[in-house]
Amino acid sequence: MSEERRRFTLYNGVSIPNVGFGTFRIDDPKTAEASVTTALEAGYRHIDTAKIYGNEEPVGEAIKKSGIPRNEIFLTSKLWNNEHGYHRAIDAFEGSLRRLSTDYLDLYLIHWPKESNIDTWKAFEKLYRDGRIRSIGVSNFKIHHLQELIDKGKFIPMVNQVELHPQFPQKRLRGFCEKYDILIESWGPLMQGKIFSIPLMNELAEKYEKTVAQLTLRWHLQQHLLPLPKSTHAERIQGNLDVYDFSISDEDMEKIDRLRGDRIGPDPDSIDF
Repeated sequence: MSEERRRFTLYNGVSIPNVGFGTFRIDDPKTAEASVTTALEAGYRHIDTAKIYGNEEPVGEAIKKSGIPRNEIFLTSKLWNNEHGYHRAIDAFEGSLRRLSTDYLDLYLIHWPKESNIDTWKAFEKLYRDGRIRSIGVSNFKIHHLQELIDKGKFIPMVNQVELHPQFPQKRLRGFCEKYDILIESWGPLMQGKIFSIPLMNELAEKYEKTVAQLTLRWHLQQHLLPLPKSTHAERIQGNLDVYDFSISDEDMEKIDRLRGDRIGPDPDSIDF
């Protein structure tokens, strides 16, 4: 499989591996370090973490011990809600660098939208201009949140990481992001395990001789969506990267599109932290 098919390109020219390893709810330090180590050994070169996950230090330790050059790993972290505002965001970024044992990030995201989005975004823009972050973006932003940054900021977010899966495909948001060349990353791409109980996904997985997880991740890739599967099991970590040797037919993609459901996680407009 060519390297090009394993990567997307952000609008600023930065190349990003198109399947990332998620670390949400892997808060035990030993488990976090072991899982990231397994992911790197399996071939992942895109690791996603966040301040609130409480695992930046073991993630950084796994990267350091791997022996893989830092510039070959795409590393993402996120700003938590109590660190919004220009100066607090810059301080929070420096804290993430220290915990991750690195001197730059490949991607830094505002984790959830708040009233202070634009002040926070100005800090992100400065860090980007200063070369401290290779790309900047947001997470859990709806269209109206994105529009504020587009109208008032100097840079359009390069990434929007949102809940997205076959039962919650976010088509209207995807259309908006496509208009502005904002790459969508999918958190919860396997519906936090609920995907395995959907009969259609099991039927199609059997047809393609793949696991339900592999089929679902392939569904994302064929729509230029970047999934962030998470696991602490070595076999699943390895299997979730085995998605480049098959394609889902247009007919079967349409069948999946007819699935109906809703969010599993909170609505960004109503969540209260």
